[in-house]
Amino acid sequence: MYTVKEVAQVTGLTEHAVRFYSDKGLVPSVQRNVNNIRLFDDESVNWLHGIKCLKQSGMPIGVIKMYIDLCLEGDSTISQRYTLMMEHKKAALAKLEEARLHVAHLEEKTALYQAILEHHTLDTTNPVNWDRIQHMHGDVFYKAAPRG
Repeated sequence: MYTVKEVAQVTGLTEHAVRFYSDKGLVPSVQRNVNNIRLFDDESVNWLHGIKCLKQSGMPIGVIKMYIDLCLEGDSTISQRYTLMMEHKKAALAKLEEARLHVAHLEEKTALYQAILEHHTLDTTNPVNWDRIQHMHGDVFYKAAPRG
């Protein structure tokens, strides 16, 4: 049997993470001694390695819990676990596409800053200057609503 500290060293998780995952019910084989200290066996270590892998894929704790519950039900849930993984993969691909769009936007912004630094264009990035340059970017700026 292993202590929290030992399991943390073996898995590369923090002691806090080991306790957190245990408290969330993600380590079904964790036990407690007479002093209520967590004790982990080899199966517990395997669960923690699996949790770490799923967490590194970006899987939320609630979905990891669903996955573990399905694993505990046995081979009859392989199809459900496959579906869960495919849904998680789909969500990860959507996040990847969003990140690509963010990078593309940042590429445009850094190119603009480079042009500003090389004195090829006015500083259109600073809102302080926008009143002076609205005529250049009418498609971007909104007209102020008349006050009345």
